[in-house]
Amino acid sequence: MVPEYKSKSYTHIVWILLVLVVVVIAGVYVRAKVLPKSFGEFGHYRGDAIFDEMNRPIRNGTNSSCLVCHPYIREMHLNGVHHTVSCEFCHGPVADHVKDGKVIAKLPKKQGKEIKRLCLRCHNQIIRARPKESIKMISMPQHLEEKHVRTDHICNQCHNVHAPLMWVKEARAMVGVEEDSK
Repeated sequence: MVPEYKSKSYTHIVWILLVLVVVVIAGVYVRAKVLPKSFGEFGHYRGDAIFDEMNRPIRNGTNSSCLVCHPYIREMHLNGVHHTVSCEFCHGPVADHVKDGKVIAKLPKKQGKEIKRLCLRCHNQIIRARPKESIKMISMPQHLEEKHVRTDHICNQCHNVHAPLMWVKEARAMVGVEEDSK
């Protein structure tokens, strides 16, 4: 039987413990230098973040901030089926348009195929997560074929983008056609 070798020198353990102690001390020091003073005031959270957010410039507004200056759209939008859709969803942030109550730039107006892409962000039948009972879903170009129009038509050739059913209802009333049950 071979006797088991046991070292009488524990220097390797001492070195490992010494390195661990140095790493812990260095970590505590770096953490104290790097962490903001307000960290931990409200749990695992930086307390001064509240003031940072309060001082951040506002980029988005509400529909009412847009409709104050655009009264010709106001009634149409508020009475249309898109009354719950934010103006900024289609037109971009109000901060790109108005600053301190003055117009600083025009927001880009969607044209041509951009309009179709914009409408299909919500109305595309392929998107399965949309609630069908609240959002009319269509499949392009089948929708255009069903309506007997050219398949290269754009949504705003038949629909007013702010009140999508307005022109459709007016056209139906002019020709005496009853509303679709669809």
